[in-house]
Amino acid sequence: MTSNSSSPHLPYMQDCIKLAQQSPPKPSNFRVGALLVALPSRTVLATGYTLELPGNTHAEQSALTKYARERGVADTESRLSDAFPPPPSDAADTELVIYCSMEPCAKRLSGNKSCAQRIVDTRGQGWGVKKVYYGVKEPETFVGESEGVRLLTEAGVELEYVAGLEDEILRVATAGHVQE
Repeated sequence: MTSNSSSPHLPYMQDCIKLAQQSPPKPSNFRVGALLVALPSRTVLATGYTLELPGNTHAEQSALTKYARERGVADTESRLSDAFPPPPSDAADTELVIYCSMEPCAKRLSGNKSCAQRIVDTRGQGWGVKKVYYGVKEPETFVGESEGVRLLTEAGVELEYVAGLEDEILRVATAGHVQE
């Protein structure tokens, strides 16, 4: 895990913040934005934000679900990896990454599958998301100490902390929370 305050990844993180601002402020969730990006072209394949899709959806979940549905995969709970077959040998883009304003969750109070597990699930056919860029660790507000980085690292997903926007990310993420 690395940090770089002059990171070329800051524009993507700023896009995640803009997406997060579309999420309704509520006391019971963080407002997060996510981008699924293909490399080396840096093509944005899908975007998502908290509560974008019906149900108690998180940003990464929304982006991955939208991407999978565009590829004809309706059952994104158990068949998400079907949307991530290995690319053809002549494909221009051969790597997938996710940018998210906040570390992907490893535990959901709702009982839904965590975002970290969904990211791991993309790798079922040997391709899927290789790396996650995130702007802040998940605060302990709802589920205690965050385990997203640990779960992803153990599954072989690379992570990179993108420093420089923490205050703005947390301001957006916690809009609607009761301040004591």
